[in-house]
Amino acid sequence: MDFAFDARTEELRTRLLAFMDTYVYPAEQTAEEQRALLASPWDTPAVVDELKAEARRQGLWNLFLPDAEYGAGLTNLQYAPLAEITGRSPQLAPTALNCAAPDTGNMEVLAQFGTDEQRKQWLEPLLAGEIRSAFAMTEPEVASSDATNITTRIERDGDQYVITGRKWYISGAMNPDCRIFIVMGKTDPDGVDLRRQQSMVLVPRDTPGVTVRRAMRVFGYEDHSHGGHAEVVFDHARVPVASLVGEEGGGFAIAQARLGPGRIHHCMRLIGMAERAIELMCRRAVSRTAFGKPLARQGVVQNWIADARVTVEQLRLLVLKTAWLMDTAGNRGAHTEIQAIKIATPRAVVEILDRAIQLHGAGGVSQDFPLADLYAGARTLMLADGPDEVHQRSLARRELKKYL
Repeated sequence: MDFAFDARTEELRTRLLAFMDTYVYPAEQTAEEQRALLASPWDTPAVVDELKAEARRQGLWNLFLPDAEYGAGLTNLQYAPLAEITGRSPQLAPTALNCAAPDTGNMEVLAQFGTDEQRKQWLEPLLAGEIRSAFAMTEPEVASSDATNITTRIERDGDQYVITGRKWYISGAMNPDCRIFIVMGKTDPDGVDLRRQQSMVLVPRDTPGVTVRRAMRVFGYEDHSHGGHAEVVFDHARVPVASLVGEEGGGFAIAQARLGPGRIHHCMRLIGMAERAIELMCRRAVSRTAFGKPLARQGVVQNWIADARVTVEQLRLLVLKTAWLMDTAGNRGAHTEIQAIKIATPRAVVEILDRAIQLHGAGGVSQDFPLADLYAGARTLMLADGPDEVHQRSLARRELKKYL
């Protein structure tokens, strides 16, 4: 990357690149070996805690949070190249820096919309990396790409809310350190305004009536980077009214505020994943011979590598433009660009990873290289935070509106 960022960003990039080389990449194999010996696949390998301690020592901690009171105070444009670097090792680096989803989005919600008591009880230990969290929105029985469809009920009963519903692919819920759910449900299911029916409440994991039923796999993988994905049942779980996040009817707006930064963070990390794939492609191409010459001299391989480089450079510019717009015009002002990167980045990175897998042959789909895991993560992001088709629909409407 040849961009000239401001001095603070360049200094952090230099330190983070060194941290990755010295600590993170060597820990990838160690983490897998330690995880195989754990009593539960969701327990945290010791090397992850070591990485977190070192990241804190080096000041590489909570870099994602723009609020200087709670985080590093970086703008989206400053954080973008740092998130890209962590994307090169998505199973370890974001967690090591306390910059992993869903905790990042949950911390942003608490920082923006939480009460002083909520921030004291939940935000502070999340910022310290002492606990993990989950965001419970998606449901198996409805098309959750349309958030107005959710059926979970949050009903007022005196000084309590009663939560009833079934969620799935709830990221972070399998982690033993997960202590709190942010749950989205309907407090006014019959309300005229479909976008004012939803609210969010904080539900401690140990609340009676909360059952983490099973782990959900992604292409056969158990996604440790996010603390796993789970099916969670809320069976008349009760929490105090003070557990409401923001105001009743504000859940949809809070979700949109949460997802904006989340989408750009994902795209930043996806570019890092693509860079890792290009590096692996090049190393493979120069080290393997087929039909009498190195793979690096095969025309199709050269085309794959060239196309991948061009694609990554284009994506990076679009993501950086989006980050800049979010900083200068706000999330609303960057709405079109946020949708554009959410459509373009996962799709393009999936193609790059697919070619990298092809170049590695059987090794590409094995556990000996990170490519299959990276592919599963990138392909999932064509669904997560809103399917591509939803963003295409909205973006097209915005474009057409100019001519109506």
